[in-house]
Amino acid sequence: MAQATHIRWSDNDSYWGPFVYSRDKYNKFAFVLGSGDCDEHAGCRLRMQAFGHTLIIALPQIIMPYREKIMASSWDEATVARMGRNWYWNYDEREYGFSLSASGDVGSSTFLQVFLGRQTHDSSTTQDWCCSLPWTDFRHVRHSFYDLQGKHFWTEPQRTSGLGSEDGRRQWEEYLSNRDACTTRSFAFSDFDGEFLTAKTRIEERQWDFGTGWFKWLSWFKKPIIHRSLDIEFSGETGKRKGSWKGGTIGHSINMLPGELHEAAFRRYCAEHEMTYRGEGIWLNQQKTN
Repeated sequence: MAQATHIRWSDNDSYWGPFVYSRDKYNKFAFVLGSGDCDEHAGCRLRMQAFGHTLIIALPQIIMPYREKIMASSWDEATVARMGRNWYWNYDEREYGFSLSASGDVGSSTFLQVFLGRQTHDSSTTQDWCCSLPWTDFRHVRHSFYDLQGKHFWTEPQRTSGLGSEDGRRQWEEYLSNRDACTTRSFAFSDFDGEFLTAKTRIEERQWDFGTGWFKWLSWFKKPIIHRSLDIEFSGETGKRKGSWKGGTIGHSINMLPGELHEAAFRRYCAEHEMTYRGEGIWLNQQKTN
């Protein structure tokens, strides 16, 4: 099998013979030896990553990819006759090593992945082990609603059951009831194309504390992460993609700045998205129902 050379890693690659160097914005630590898969990525390589730098070194075929003989049950007689066989080889890369990276969770907790052999990208067959490190992770502890003056209205209790259970359904109904009872405001605006729409807004706040499992006590020494957001529900599609196959947005949340209430936050949103604020409005639901 051929030695790997010039393996493409990102859009910022530089090549020097068997070496590939890349820079990116993610802080990731990794040391991984891969076999290649005998197809698009042939040949062994050693990948090392630290502090936003990636170096990949092409190596001789130290380890072989995983190979499995597959009986081609879908081949017709003509194909079998042409190939001279009724089977083919399926190759998967083998990898050994580890990777430490931010998992994308709140607070950028650290995600550990250990590579133990065959990599199929199928959780039922791939050979690896992974977890978020509990002493770097955050846990969600609170979801609250606030009134028109930004005062606390209701906090959702921690759910103890799934929606499939009677308790779970009761908790979900309680959540919907209190969410709908929380006061909202409605604003009129013109979209970038001049279409008149309205938006309904609600203030929510979520809190995450540091540490999970046996490491919950770490929250005693680190401030919680608290996000106050303005939930916005539009009366119709908005944004440059509306009407296209991608579609516009009919609702989402934005982070609120300190001291902001409904109107100030929505005015800022309009200014940032080429919308013209038209003042207090009556909620106008333009979505069609069957």
